[in-house]
Amino acid sequence: MKTLIVYDTKHGCTQSAAATLKNLLRGDVTVAHVKERSGLDLNAFDIVIVGGSIHAGRVQRRIKNFCEENLAILEKKRLGLYLCCMYEGEKATAQFEGAFPEKLRKHAAAVGLFGGVVDFDKMNFVERAIVRKVSGVSETVSNVKEDAIERFAACFS
Repeated sequence: MKTLIVYDTKHGCTQSAAATLKNLLRGDVTVAHVKERSGLDLNAFDIVIVGGSIHAGRVQRRIKNFCEENLAILEKKRLGLYLCCMYEGEKATAQFEGAFPEKLRKHAAAVGLFGGVVDFDKMNFVERAIVRKVSGVSETVSNVKEDAIERFAACFS
């Protein structure tokens, strides 16, 4: 089995989740940042996993574009979709639904909400100010859900 994990990240949480998944999955696993995926043939992979994160309430545009541009191919693959975000419950579910097209969400063999990280050391001044105002968080916080990543990976064993 050949697996591709394609992701986008702003401050590293989604990249870290991709690396953790790679270590948990069996077989030939390729990890690619969505902006550096040129030359990758999606048809060469049995499984495709797509991951993004939420910033200012939205998933990265590159992830949205990747899903839209490759919708026909992704619908034929064993598919996994994951999202890193700080919210939980209904709000996290709503963000997930806004991040990925409905067709892909329904087709996916696994979906995951992996929690997130607010890393003030990796943010610029404006980002820190927005996070403080919107969330009230004023220091680095992590709520990465390792168990959710493990359950997600188990779907591909």
